[in-house]
Amino acid sequence: MSRKAPLVVVGDALLDRDLTGTAERLAPDAPVPVVADCVQRTRPGGAALTACLAARDGREVTLITGVGDDGEASEELRRLLASEMQVIALPLTGALPEKTRVLAQDSPVVRLDRGTGRVREATDQARRAIRSAPAVLVSDYGRGAADSLRDVLAERPPLVWDPHPRGGPPVPGARLVTPARSEARALAGLEGDGNALRDTARDAAALVRRWRVAAVAVTLGPHGALLSYGDHPLLVPAATAHHGDACGAGDRFAATAAGLLADGALVEEAVEAAVAAATEFVGAGGAGAVARAATGVDAPTAALADAVDPHDLAARVRAAGGTVVAAGGCFDLLHAGHVGLLQAARRLGDCLVVCVNSDASVRRRKGDDRPVNPLPDRVRVLDALACVDAVAVFDEDTPEQLLARLRPDIWVKGSDYSGADLPEAALLREWGGQAVLLPYLDGRSSTAIVSRARNRARAAKGTR
Repeated sequence: MSRKAPLVVVGDALLDRDLTGTAERLAPDAPVPVVADCVQRTRPGGAALTACLAARDGREVTLITGVGDDGEASEELRRLLASEMQVIALPLTGALPEKTRVLAQDSPVVRLDRGTGRVREATDQARRAIRSAPAVLVSDYGRGAADSLRDVLAERPPLVWDPHPRGGPPVPGARLVTPARSEARALAGLEGDGNALRDTARDAAALVRRWRVAAVAVTLGPHGALLSYGDHPLLVPAATAHHGDACGAGDRFAATAAGLLADGALVEEAVEAAVAAATEFVGAGGAGAVARAATGVDAPTAALADAVDPHDLAARVRAAGGTVVAAGGCFDLLHAGHVGLLQAARRLGDCLVVCVNSDASVRRRKGDDRPVNPLPDRVRVLDALACVDAVAVFDEDTPEQLLARLRPDIWVKGSDYSGADLPEAALLREWGGQAVLLPYLDGRSSTAIVSRARNRARAAKGTR
């Protein structure tokens, strides 16, 4: 396999935080949701997220960005980036920008911004890094990094320029510019005729000519991207439409496109791969998955992204006076025992949420050779069962934290467990729920199936 080309990313870094919890009531003093049981995750944002995604593609990445000496935020960003890439810091005036999202049932409720820091000036080290770089990607959030280095960027135009509303125009000669549809509409400033696709094609062609760049790829969210060289556009549709957290999808698109162009791909090839990567990124949980990956927690699967949100389902069933049932397990090799248990569990209430162990959790419980089937496959099979209404993933050894957020009325386990082996039982009693055991078909277990398969494989090998 050929070595991937190194990449220099120039742009404005942010520190992003997500506070994720559940909202089941309004505050008594104002008509606003009360978001409870919040879990905080911190991740690189802005150009730093783009750089992280490129690094996780297996590239050597250098990030040129503003980082201050303002204490906690800059220190936390440096810590998050330290093991992933080289950082060339540009001096900031003011504090590093921070963006905090509050989410309930994984849907944003409010965003809090603070920190007005801007890059004060370029450095000789940054200029040398750009001049010697095999490939450059610019992620311009309008906080001075690209502007301070505009002269040297104009000397050797970048492969990809990812613009944002507050940033300046790309330098002439850039190979690919990647605005979102709303950004392209605002930047082109043309009168539309109400046909979204035709308007986008006109905007992209106009921007190619105005900016004097080789190509513009307008990202269209779940619909893919439109690529224009200034004439007839190429529409690159997404293979599937995910409706998960789209935060960071544009960064994923830009990082993929720049990396492939650096490796020698054609623009069309790079855009097609970038659409696929951005689609998969949203399906896997978006930028929130970056934070989970950094802490060793498996990202939600693409199979979950198009399925029913388990927390929203549980809240709706409770609000209607129904009974929420939950069942849990690894479900590594789904067999008749599992199916019988889940069918019986569904008959106990008005919805069934299956809580499934992440791959890391299965490995801790059953050994390094498990699971046999990875999480996306296990979720997809469970979600296809008619008796399963939603699937939720947990990374801990037990699902107690997940159950505390779901608050089911009934928690189901197979009768191969005893009451003493159910630490969840006491938790259920806190909100009036009940843990129950259901009969399990004798002789059915994933471990037994794996063991039989291995024995048969050994026996077959011995007869050769």
